[in-house]
Parts: sequence; structure tokens; C-alpha cells
Amino acid sequence: MRKFLVFSVQCLVFSVLLVACGHSGNQTLRQSSNDTVTDDYGRTVVVPTHPHRVVSTSPAVTEILFALGAENLLVGRTDFCVYPAEAERIPSIGGISDMNIERILFLEPDLVISGSMVSKKITDQLDAMGIPIVCIIEKPKFEALYENIAAIGKLVDKEKEADSLNALMLERVNALEANAPNSNAITQSHNHTITPKVYYVVGFGSGGNYTSGGNTFINDIIRMAGGHNIAENIDGWSYSLEALMKEDPDYIIVRREDSAAFCGMKPYNVLSAVKQGHVIGIESGMMDLQVPRNIDCILYLRKRMNNN
Repeated sequence: MRKFLVFSVQCLVFSVLLVACGHSGNQTLRQSSNDTVTDDYGRTVVVPTHPHRVVSTSPAVTEILFALGAENLLVGRTDFCVYPAEAERIPSIGGISDMNIERILFLEPDLVISGSMVSKKITDQLDAMGIPIVCIIEKPKFEALYENIAAIGKLVDKEKEADSLNALMLERVNALEANAPNSNAITQSHNHTITPKVYYVVGFGSGGNYTSGGNTFINDIIRMAGGHNIAENIDGWSYSLEALMKEDPDYIIVRREDSAAFCGMKPYNVLSAVKQGHVIGIESGMMDLQVPRNIDCILYLRKRMNNN
């Protein structure tokens, strides 16, 4: 779990850094011909029209491939690709930053799809070995999820499935927005309602306090769930303990495996959300990865905030 926490923080931070450096994601897979694509790193890659052996080096990519019904193409995945559970039956190539290149070669993929945390060194290695590798990064806005799904669908010859999945997701999002609840608003003494303040715990303790700023899709998830991210005005990930204590959020979201440690640690244990039982533990992949489950995450958070 600690390894996944470190990976999640690194992945989220790296995604934003890429955007800051000009990788806005607007050019995801501009297809100039049937077998040439431009990926999110601006690389032109020749890919097979109908791939048969795919290696995923990203948990988000793996999850989307399963959602598209393309899991039969997967011959390799990382140690962090554990959703859905069936993914664990696929041979692992190791971690993200320490993946086993020899293992990838042994699997003989005709396409590798990578995510935000794959280094340029590894990308260049695979390129030099003649293995097509396409990079699809997680992006700052929630709506970019549709773009990534369409891009992956195009890569694995599942365009119709991607269109259907995106249509279903858009329908769910529209229903969410049409039925946005008012009951999770905090009522003040003069009968004026405000949106509840929310803080998402990415990192805490002696190593520093980290959260998701306004330039992340996680910020959009919080907003769509009916909350106001107290870190909305920050661009990075570092958040001061003093600011957290001063803001004293109404709700705190934390990875489920970290919930007990956070609530029992000083000075977090004196926060109002901790005292009032308004700490929401969540399965990390639902919120840290840009995947279809983000909508389930929004529904879950909205329900929890309404029930309190």
C-alpha cells in the first residue's frame, strides 16, 4: 500500500508537470493515417492497425482496456494494474519506474501503451528495440477522460466501444449535474447555505502535507460531488499544515488504508471533520487514476456527504 501511495503521488505530480511544460493533452492521438499517431508527448508513432499483443504500463490504461472489452489483447501489465481483479491474471512486467524490459521483449508485444510515469529513457529503449510505444497521460480536467478513452479505443480497434462507453459516461454525468443535491450544503445561522469545504489527503505526516490543487481532475471530482476543494487556488501539490488547520474543512477524503493513521495522528485529530466523523475513506484507484470509476467516486462522495 505504501508503494502504491508513493506511486500515486508521483504519478499525479508528474502529470501536472507535463502539462506545465506544454503537454496539454490537446494533441492526444491526432491520427494522420491509418497506422500513424501522435501521442501526448508529441511523438509520431507507427502502430499496427489491428494490434494483437498489447502491454500496458499504466493502471489507468489497463482499467480502460478492460472497460472497452479489449482485455483479451493484454499480454502484460504492471504490478500496479490490479483493477479489475481479473487483471492480476495477466503476466506482470514489474513496476512503473523499474519495469523489466527483458520481460516486455519476451512477451513480444506489437504495441505498448504507457502513462504519465514512464520515463523517456524507457520510452527510448523500447523505440530502439522496434516496439511501438504510445504515451497517453492523465490530464488536468475531468472531461479529458473521454479523450483518453477515445484515444485508447482507436489504438486497439475498439472505436465503437469507446464511443459507447463515452456516451454512457456522459449520460451519467449529465444525470449527476441535473440532480445535484442541496442537502450536503452546510447551513449557517442566518439560513444562508454554503458548499462544504473539502480536503483530499494525498500525503501527510513528517514527510509533508500534499493534496490536489485546482489544476487537477481530482479537483473536478470534488466539485462534481458537491464540495469545495480548500486547495483549489494552489497549482502544485504541497499544502501547509497551517493552512489546513486554519481552513478546518467540513469533510476530509483520504485513502482507505491511511484513514486510521491520519485520524489518530496529531494535530490532524483535532480537525472538526475528524471529531465529527466526517472523514471519508476511499479506494485510491477511484480518485487517483483518470478512469471511468471516477463517476462512481463522485456518487460515493456525494452520498457520504449527504448522509452526514
